[in-house]
Amino acid sequence: MTDRENMVKSVSRALDIIEIISAHKGGLGVSEIARHIDINKSSVYRILATMVKYGYVEQDPDTGRYKLGYKFLEISTKLLDSIDLRTEARPYLQELEEYTNEVIHLVVYDQGEVVYIEKLEGNETLRMHSKVGKRAPMHCTAVGKSILAYLPEKEAREIIERKGLSAHTEYTITDKETFFRELATVKQRGYALDLQENEYGITCIGVPIFDHTGAAVSAISISGPTLRMTEERIEELKDKILEVGKKISARLGYRDK
Repeated sequence: MTDRENMVKSVSRALDIIEIISAHKGGLGVSEIARHIDINKSSVYRILATMVKYGYVEQDPDTGRYKLGYKFLEISTKLLDSIDLRTEARPYLQELEEYTNEVIHLVVYDQGEVVYIEKLEGNETLRMHSKVGKRAPMHCTAVGKSILAYLPEKEAREIIERKGLSAHTEYTITDKETFFRELATVKQRGYALDLQENEYGITCIGVPIFDHTGAAVSAISISGPTLRMTEERIEELKDKILEVGKKISARLGYRDK
């Protein structure tokens, strides 16, 4: 075997060891690790010693067991800091646009409102007030309700107390308790609807996007004319948008329990 092949094999074994250790909260000893990957203890020890040197693995001085080191936390923090939501989401938004031919929105939550940070127009003509950079209320938009439903109830109620439930159309929910029952339904089914609540003639379906902490920090939606966005059409689209929402959340480090 060449030096290059030996090097690749060592890296592969090191990654295997990391996977094994990460699955055992209390750590593992050299013999246990060796049994898991079927290599001799001296090879395992050499790999562990190298990883300990660089901070990727730590050895408990009392038990002698090995566990992941804080270097991984440092690297994961840098990775999470470097994630650009718009960049990460765009391929999935394009996938949704191609699947639906409708308008696709990506928003972020900010100070009790949502801000549009991406809009894909689809292939169908649709006039909407939304545009990138514009703010919108949470209570009458599918994206806003998607986020509100997953905020702590106290925080959601504070937002509604502060912002109110102003009627944008005759279909806007303006009663507080009716609205919070609506949010409970959103959380139960995983998606929110805007049934001409923000703009006449426009129906939307939205889902939340979760970050690595499990917080709903963003949302996506499909918007179309109410004549086309029938109950049957929404039923057809809900699984797809839920799937795309999960994919984007996963890119942000979210792990569904």
